[in-house]
Amino acid sequence: MPYLDLPGIRLHHEDAGAGPALLFVHGWGTSGRVWQSCLPDLVRDHRVITLDWRGCGRSDHPADGNTIAGVTADLAAVLETLDVRPTVVGSSIGGIFATELALARPELVKAVVAVDSPGYWPRTGMRDQVHDLRKRLVDDRVGTLAEWVPGWFGPAAAPGLADWTLRQLLDSGVYIDELFTECTTYDPRPGLADLTVPITYLHGELDAQIPLEVPRSCAAVTPGARVHVLAGCGHVPHQENPRAFTAALRTITA
Repeated sequence: MPYLDLPGIRLHHEDAGAGPALLFVHGWGTSGRVWQSCLPDLVRDHRVITLDWRGCGRSDHPADGNTIAGVTADLAAVLETLDVRPTVVGSSIGGIFATELALARPELVKAVVAVDSPGYWPRTGMRDQVHDLRKRLVDDRVGTLAEWVPGWFGPAAAPGLADWTLRQLLDSGVYIDELFTECTTYDPRPGLADLTVPITYLHGELDAQIPLEVPRSCAAVTPGARVHVLAGCGHVPHQENPRAFTAALRTITA
């Protein structure tokens, strides 16, 4: 069944293939569809689970629970329901959810791959931009997203990706905007020394949303962490260059 009925929430997921398990967690406001170009290769020898987290895509869009802790708890419930211990691959804020899940419930997670994540902002000016973004989303959601989304992609990305991403964002719920406020004060580094689950930061070289200094600073305080940079990619390398992304993921999880 494509839906999981969990306490207080109904989440859309897709589950295909057999072998070592991968759980893909998308970024803010998109959906499990962002991984689709990577799936045909991976399902040949992996069990691949994609999820629309609360407020996004085909899942419920509730007014509550739209917090890092709320989504992380949903992920734990998904893994317990499916009885699987996967490598959790999280994009952007999805990487925050994956990291927090591994910190809170390491018995549920084999490894973490944080893709252009975590979304903490090390400089005051970046935090101010996020606060401003949330205000502008109230005044002109369509115009603000149309202006913002093209900057997610590197120069080699297919032109239609920004338009397709914008449609997904507009289909998602407005209550997920709460996450922006929480993320302006989020900093995972104090807890990363206690992370017992292997983590790799897979990052686009040209990411203009989360600079490379972020994963590098996280890896520096995390035992055994690695940083893998994808040349020529921006914030969503799995969409911009799915072949290179899938090859890198295979190397990381081998």
